[in-house]
Amino acid sequence: MNTSTSVSRTFTGLGQPAGLLSTVGAWVLGLCWITPLLYALWAAIHPSEFATKLIWNAPLTIDNFLAAWNAAPFARYFLNTTLLVTMILMIQLVLCTLAAYAFARYDFFGKNILFSLMLVQLMVMPEILIVRNYQTLSQLGLVDTLFGIGLPYFASAFAIFLLRQTFKTIPKELIEAAMMEGATALQVLRHVYIPLAKPTYLAFALVSVSYHWNNFLWPLVVSNSVESRPLTVGLQVFSSTDQGIDWSIITAATLLTSAPLLLGFLIFQRQFVQSFMRAGIK
Repeated sequence: MNTSTSVSRTFTGLGQPAGLLSTVGAWVLGLCWITPLLYALWAAIHPSEFATKLIWNAPLTIDNFLAAWNAAPFARYFLNTTLLVTMILMIQLVLCTLAAYAFARYDFFGKNILFSLMLVQLMVMPEILIVRNYQTLSQLGLVDTLFGIGLPYFASAFAIFLLRQTFKTIPKELIEAAMMEGATALQVLRHVYIPLAKPTYLAFALVSVSYHWNNFLWPLVVSNSVESRPLTVGLQVFSSTDQGIDWSIITAATLLTSAPLLLGFLIFQRQFVQSFMRAGIK
């Protein structure tokens, strides 16, 4: 008993420094992550002369947010971005669900080769295809349209892979029971596969919406007018040298564009974390 107790105390003593180091490291990383956000908030709610001066009794103001909102058609930018990310997500869910269902359930010639070629998309940076994609959109007459901005992202290899792995974990007994009741293939997909894969859908939806909400380079190349310009591209008006750079207005505009994502995560953070854990995303 004495020997086991001493060994237990030894391992506990060794674990305490490691746990303390992990906690300190987590706090340091958390501070590094939140510091830019805190500075943006400070600069946005104070006059421009206090943007780089941490004076605690500096006057507060919301004029920077009003100036940012009036300097550009943010209402239109918000509408464009919302329509864009919603359209991309809806089409991705439909196409990727059907593709993942086929890869998970059916056996056909060249299945593994086709799945491997599909996974190659994960190793190809989107920036490499900008010129070719732009030429294709130009030939189709889709330049400067929301549909043209979202078209290259409609088929997501990541979503197909994630849903395929989830579908393969569904017990075959449930599928056989549904087929014995007379369910067709699409009915099995709708009533068995999709309900059991809801955590995976929520996890992918978070990844897709956050990525396309913040996507900048491709929309910058394709969009030429206010009617198709998303928020990220609209932000560049504040950094143009001919108007001068006012960091208070820039940070206010940045907070306006990121506020929906931040609020959504704060409200649904528990559901998001649980969905990532159940979907196996790390």
